[in-house]
Amino acid sequence: MDGYRFSTELRVRFNETDLQGVAHHANHVVWLEVARIAYLDRVEGGYLALRETGVDVTTTDVAVRYRAGVRFDDRLRIWVRAVDLRGTRFRFEYVLERLNEPAGVVGEASTGHACIDATTLRPTRMPAELAERFTALEAG
Repeated sequence: MDGYRFSTELRVRFNETDLQGVAHHANHVVWLEVARIAYLDRVEGGYLALRETGVDVTTTDVAVRYRAGVRFDDRLRIWVRAVDLRGTRFRFEYVLERLNEPAGVVGEASTGHACIDATTLRPTRMPAELAERFTALEAG
């Protein structure tokens, strides 16, 4: 996937589908979180290590564009990248790709995030190390 350096894979579970075996649209947001946490695992210590520094990350918005339905047992690859690093905020962009037939892109999404103080829940600047690590990960 052009412009993306990281992806993770998952299979659509039965409990994520309706009676027709089609995945419910709300599960896409869960899959974005799966991909985001996997991406953050590449940062020293992962998401938990970030929280231990006293900084937490909150989601400020989610947008999903559905391009095709997915069904039980479909294999998905979710591409993710960090973009728009500025001050307290940053974004992740995603492409959801079905690997089995009919293969192809089934959705695109983005999530907005803000760094907050883990105790006060007030906005705080993104730690320089995190911004540097995101930049390094995206540069390859």
